[in-house]
Amino acid sequence: MSARGGRLRLMVAAFGDAGHAFPAISLGRALAERGHEVLIETWGRWREPVEELGLRFAAAEEYTVFPPPASDSGDATAAEAAKALLPFLEDWRPDALVSDILTVAPPLAAEAAGVRRATLIPHPYPVQQPGKPFFATGARPPRTPVGQGLWRAATPLLEIGLRRGRDELNEQRAAIGLAPVGRFHGGISEDLVLVATFPQLEYPRQWPAEVQVTGPMEFELPYPDVALPAGGAPLVLVAPSTAKDPECRLVRVALEALAGEPVRVVATTNRAQPEEPIDVPANAVLIEWLSYSQVMPLASLVICHGGHGTTVRALGSGVPVLCCPVAGDMAENAIRVAWAGAGLSLPWRLCRPAPLRWATRRILGDPLFSTRAGEFAAWRRENDGARRGAELVERFAAS
Repeated sequence: MSARGGRLRLMVAAFGDAGHAFPAISLGRALAERGHEVLIETWGRWREPVEELGLRFAAAEEYTVFPPPASDSGDATAAEAAKALLPFLEDWRPDALVSDILTVAPPLAAEAAGVRRATLIPHPYPVQQPGKPFFATGARPPRTPVGQGLWRAATPLLEIGLRRGRDELNEQRAAIGLAPVGRFHGGISEDLVLVATFPQLEYPRQWPAEVQVTGPMEFELPYPDVALPAGGAPLVLVAPSTAKDPECRLVRVALEALAGEPVRVVATTNRAQPEEPIDVPANAVLIEWLSYSQVMPLASLVICHGGHGTTVRALGSGVPVLCCPVAGDMAENAIRVAWAGAGLSLPWRLCRPAPLRWATRRILGDPLFSTRAGEFAAWRRENDGARRGAELVERFAAS
């Protein structure tokens, strides 16, 4: 236990995109509610909301992770960012550091400073299990031994990328004086890993002892309520990614697809600034931003790209999801929603009015989707991911 009378000093570091920063802020808030001193390190844009929660804030240096930048590029490397952070860690001496899975410099600095470190994963667990699909492929788990054998046969292809990632990580470790690691996924803690997703979105697997599925960790910027379309027709929320689709293709397609449908539509651009104006039909409203906590509980369907934060927020509100994945791990989230029976996945190449209209009709017309989503909401009411994560971090740091 810390020498500070049981009050722990804890640092939570995260990549700056909302899907990574918000779970970290949520965990930090839960740790502070348990009486601990918490510092959040992420991109500077989140300083104000973090400090409004009464947490300490440090702006993270933005750097290129993998592949490391060329020596003459002028871009900082993870090792250089870790060296810059090291004096602070040696002076402040946190009892533990929790780092987001995409954040490389803080765990390197923590290891060099002798600080215990845990990993926060704000989406399903990405480490592949033999015979199961590779993460982010958007594939369902095989149902036969033949299918499992095909994935096992493809494992050497996966390991080419994993080996490269390990080598590049070891280059950064060497630059800060740390010994190389032999395992894949060497940036993930071997002591405590918090997987901040619904257990219902995880395929059956053998779980390492250090991995704990906590449930989603939610945080939202406050925003005034918005006016919703009048009437009693089912409400459809179109909530695109905050980081992808700058020309708002999903919003445009959804508004066109649902223009003649017996639904009300609320669509948000999430402050994107497309070059071309967006046509808005009579049964819809288009706004630049909204509060999920206001609109999602009232919705019958959420249409999104499949970003993890939006997806689990909808499921936690008991609302089925139509995912149109465009990049990153969105395809993985989308297929897991479909696998769990709480929505459908519409590939980006099919993101056109007719397919989207068909998928919307199918979800709204089959109560089983709402029933499955309601099971997620029931689980969420009994389980708070951030509080569970805070309990685990507290136990880990104090042990």
